[in-house]
Amino acid sequence: MFVFNIILAIIAIVVGYVIGYYAHKVIQEKNVRDAKDTASGILDNAKKQAATEKREALLEAKDESHRYRTQVENELKQRRAEAQKQEERLLQREEALDHKDNAFEKREDSLERKEEKLSSEQKRIDEQQQEASSLVTKRTEELERVAALSQEDAQTLILNEVRDGLADERAKMIRESEEKAQADAKKVAKNLIAQAIERSAADVATESTVTVVSLPSDDMKGRIIGREGRNIRTLETLTGIDLIIDDTPEAVVLSGFDPIRREIAKMALERLIQDGRIHPARIEEMVEKARKDMDDKIREVGEQTIFDLGIHSMNPELIKLVGRLKFRTSYGQNVLDHSIEVAKLTGILAAELGEDVTLAKRAGLLHDIGKAVDHEVESSHVAIGVEFAKKYKESPVVINAIASHHGDVGAEYVTSVLVAAADSISAARPGARSDSLENYIHRLEKLENLANSFKGVKKSYAIQAGREIRVIVKPAKVSDLQATTLTHDIRGAIEKQLEYSGKVKVTVIREVRAVNYAK
Repeated sequence: MFVFNIILAIIAIVVGYVIGYYAHKVIQEKNVRDAKDTASGILDNAKKQAATEKREALLEAKDESHRYRTQVENELKQRRAEAQKQEERLLQREEALDHKDNAFEKREDSLERKEEKLSSEQKRIDEQQQEASSLVTKRTEELERVAALSQEDAQTLILNEVRDGLADERAKMIRESEEKAQADAKKVAKNLIAQAIERSAADVATESTVTVVSLPSDDMKGRIIGREGRNIRTLETLTGIDLIIDDTPEAVVLSGFDPIRREIAKMALERLIQDGRIHPARIEEMVEKARKDMDDKIREVGEQTIFDLGIHSMNPELIKLVGRLKFRTSYGQNVLDHSIEVAKLTGILAAELGEDVTLAKRAGLLHDIGKAVDHEVESSHVAIGVEFAKKYKESPVVINAIASHHGDVGAEYVTSVLVAAADSISAARPGARSDSLENYIHRLEKLENLANSFKGVKKSYAIQAGREIRVIVKPAKVSDLQATTLTHDIRGAIEKQLEYSGKVKVTVIREVRAVNYAK
């Protein structure tokens, strides 16, 4: 039974295998048929798509070909049209050239006719010129015979007469031009100076050699004198200033020629009066302190001065010298006030003339800088000022302005001339300097008498506060050349015989008058 089952199982397996084999083969054949059908469909679709694309490509190619052909045809039409236009233009140009050729031919014919006509005219003119030349020659010979002058002599005579007439006219024109220029220049100069003086408007204050110190009461005079006069002697010894204590109520007068020492004595005395302790030791202490404070005050005055004038970058030592000018006087005029006034006047004049205003003010302020120490150094204030300016590296314009403002050297710059003019204006104004009326009149009389003493002088006048002397001479005794020489002689005599400040201008006038009467 067991064997039988095994045999049945084996048979079943074999049968199953066979059935499976055939079933697999049937399925495989079906799959092959399906794949073949699918491939056939794909091929058919591909062929159809290829045919469609081929037709579309052919259509596109036909369209492109048609467009290209149309474009080519249009270009050909345009080129034909342009070629036709060019041909038409060439035809027109040829026609124009033909017309021009005809015109040129006509013009050439006309020119030839004109040349022939001009040639005949030229011949006729040449013949007439020959006839005229012969006539002129005959007339010239006849005139020479009648006038007994050659042609060259006649020309010389005529030229001389014309030259003399032109010389008179030229001299008259030059004289008129010079007179007009001088009048205009004088008018402009007066306006400039008047405007400068008006705009500066500086106060005039003269200095003296005394200073008054106010006292709280007359009892203070005794304390200042001290026992047996020891206090007043100590103060006078330390300061070099004389104290004048008189009957003037509540006042003490300090007398001395040095303003700096006088100011130190004033400061020390005022502090002693305020402190109340007055004895020799305290006086010595206060005088020493006043000296130190004086140095600071001098520096502050210098700094304030250059600040007010708008001048910057000045050497500190030069600033101190500017401050010292406040305590110096010249002819009773405070030198710092005078220098400030000159600086302002120079600046205004420079502005009107288009020059550097700041540089002009600097030169005006420093023009008398030598007077700060001229009482201590054996030299003129001009030479001292030039030395200081060179030492502290001032500009050549400032140096020349200092050196030339009294005429010691020539002015090399416009600013130098302006400084000299401003210095004369400031010094010559009435009241600026303390010359008495008698001295002033006496000085002018001496100036006129000196000019009148020269031979040929008719009359002389001192004007411009003695800054100018005008001399009128006798024309019969003094010629033009001698008038020039006379100015030099009078100038030399003034320099040798008279004392004066600044410059004196000498003007010699020679006037010729011709008078006649018509009857």
